[in-house]
Amino acid sequence: MNKQIFVDKIRPPLRGLYAITDGALISVHALVSRVEQVLQGGAALIQYRDKGLDVARRECEVRALLELCRQYQVPLIINDDVDLAQATGTDGVHLGREDPALIYAREKLGPHAIIGVSCYNSLELALQAQAGGADYVAFGAFFPSHTKPQARPADMNLLTQVKMQLHIPVAAIGGITPARGAELIAAGADLLAVVHGVFGQPDVLAAAQTYQQLFTSKG
Repeated sequence: MNKQIFVDKIRPPLRGLYAITDGALISVHALVSRVEQVLQGGAALIQYRDKGLDVARRECEVRALLELCRQYQVPLIINDDVDLAQATGTDGVHLGREDPALIYAREKLGPHAIIGVSCYNSLELALQAQAGGADYVAFGAFFPSHTKPQARPADMNLLTQVKMQLHIPVAAIGGITPARGAELIAAGADLLAVVHGVFGQPDVLAAAQTYQQLFTSKG
């Protein structure tokens, strides 16, 4: 019941900074404090991304982050792991090409879960995801990425094209600096998905504020 209340009544719009954690940039001991700084900076969405094999540690971290995100009324999304999202009661999951199918995630997590799908540089994948019930789609990398240097490039014009055919929010990802972010928003991005640009900076709070202010300035 609490999950439904959160999603239905106080979930903010999917627009703004979409901060994605990375174990290579954040120590286990600093994870919660760094994420809180991002939330204080105004992030609209948090994704927990950890490919480690320590299931108990990952679940413990997710539960701690979920409690924190509830305080700020910001959704917490799990990267890839549908079972972890279900076990911890987080707000949803983000799926890539090699991850479980969208229909499986929806069946496991229910109608109120936020499910995002990576579409790389493909409008066709995005249309399929929208038809399948995705809550948002993500495109990129738009620029060279610290996190995924081998990611497929996406063209800026793609955002303009997809906004004409999609009615769900669109996230842009891949090497996004604040200067580049403004251009992506102008092209149609609803969310700026950022890893290194936030968690790889010496002042995480200030970095988050800088990204979020891009959306405030656009009204």
